[in-house]
Amino acid sequence: MGHNKKLFTYGIGLVMLALLTLEGCNKPEDPKPACSNCSEDDGTISGVYAPVDYVLILPGWMPSPNIPEDNLLTEAGVALGRQLFYDPILSADSSQSCSSCHIQSLAFTDGEQVSTGIRGLTGRRNAMSLVNLGYNARGFFWDGRSLSLEEQALDPIEDHLEMDNTWEEVEKDLRAHPEYPQRFRSAFGIDNKDQLTRDLVVKAIAQFERTLISYQSRYDNVIWERQGFPTDSEQRGIELFFIEENQSVAHPGCSHCHFNPHFTDHGFKNNGLDSVASLEAFSDLGRGGANNNIFDNGKFRVPSLRNVALTAPYMHDGRFNTLEEVLESYALGGHGVINEDPNIRPFLLSERDKQDLLNFLHMLTDSSFIDNPAFSNPFE
Repeated sequence: MGHNKKLFTYGIGLVMLALLTLEGCNKPEDPKPACSNCSEDDGTISGVYAPVDYVLILPGWMPSPNIPEDNLLTEAGVALGRQLFYDPILSADSSQSCSSCHIQSLAFTDGEQVSTGIRGLTGRRNAMSLVNLGYNARGFFWDGRSLSLEEQALDPIEDHLEMDNTWEEVEKDLRAHPEYPQRFRSAFGIDNKDQLTRDLVVKAIAQFERTLISYQSRYDNVIWERQGFPTDSEQRGIELFFIEENQSVAHPGCSHCHFNPHFTDHGFKNNGLDSVASLEAFSDLGRGGANNNIFDNGKFRVPSLRNVALTAPYMHDGRFNTLEEVLESYALGGHGVINEDPNIRPFLLSERDKQDLLNFLHMLTDSSFIDNPAFSNPFE
């Protein structure tokens, strides 16, 4: 009997253990604590989206820039683009921003022959000025390979000679940022972090860049606004620069390619820099390398001369350190390469001519542009 009692007790214990185990398995999990900010957990971005048009205030003689219908300027979009332009978060190691190679005081160039990226590697072309880019409808970069400002802004991020990042990482970093998702909602109306994409990043940067308009140089004030007069030297420089075909001066004039009001025709020209045996022999094919047209080899964008006194060194490869060197090169008249622009021909350039032209070019410096707080670093 004692033996049976022990067995009975043991059996009861096994049954109770099984029941307890079963109960533990079937016990519901503790409910998750209430989410205090579920918008961060599921990617939802809440808040007001009420875009306000960004109004460009321009004088009557200055045309409006080209603004695509799918990326109209808004106050929130321009402000976001400005912040992204100056934010090193876009580079792989957060050490460089767009502004590293485009400095406001240098008319958004960097003063270097060629720019240096985050790995210490140098590119092969000079950083172009960003002045009045919104008026260009013929392709961007020295070779015109990007058709829009939005498309242009895609390249530097993934170029290993520049920011050396990936767009996937940029999108990830911006989505995780404490401020950017809300700012993208304010600018573009997105309601989830997944909608914060590279397309919106470059749209914002392009909006900011379209506001970088220079139109208040001394030349503009004298010629367009009728405020004051040029000096005698400046007037002679103007006449040399804008020389007309019927004038009896042995000088081809510069305004064939650099004309009012932007001082560029936005085209691509071989301006006689290099002596090559054939069109295939250019060390940098320029436009031809982008469109595979051999007759465009050695052609590069005609840059705007607005603020040109601030943008040394000059040419696509930064080969000339001074404007004096540029004028002397043009006076030599090129090398007779078959696709040189017909206006590249030798002419006499006296010391007085040179100084007059230089004084005129300095008239194109726009201090209000390089000092405009709306274009400055918002982090400073």
